[in-house]
Amino acid sequence: MEKVADIASDIGEYIRQQRSNAKISLRQLSKLAGVSNPYLSQIERGVRKPSAEILQQIAKGLRISAEALYVQAGILDLPTGGPVGDAIRADTELTERQKQVLLDVYESFRRENAAAKPTQAADAKPEDPAAESKETA
Repeated sequence: MEKVADIASDIGEYIRQQRSNAKISLRQLSKLAGVSNPYLSQIERGVRKPSAEILQQIAKGLRISAEALYVQAGILDLPTGGPVGDAIRADTELTERQKQVLLDVYESFRRENAAAKPTQAADAKPEDPAAESKETA
């Protein structure tokens, strides 16, 4: 039972933090998300654990990805992406939108480099093996 309480507390704290970063009051978020003010307050304080549907409404109100809230709530596993992706996702100074943009740029660079590897390897091979042996001798 403690684990459920911890998850509820964690998701509530995360929602409060995102709301604070977005400079939205509790009352404003409750209107944007279509959730009652007292219920949203209970979620933020860790008294209630919201359903996936409520999390989706809150995410919409905060203009962040529902996936981010699902991960925080333990509904989804944290996406893989190595240490760089983990560091970006863990940074509390960035908004969810900023994190997603950074992750998208990072992944595009990785895809570009992976696509260029076969041509880089071909470019590195000497055309005349005899010429290479003369240079090293």
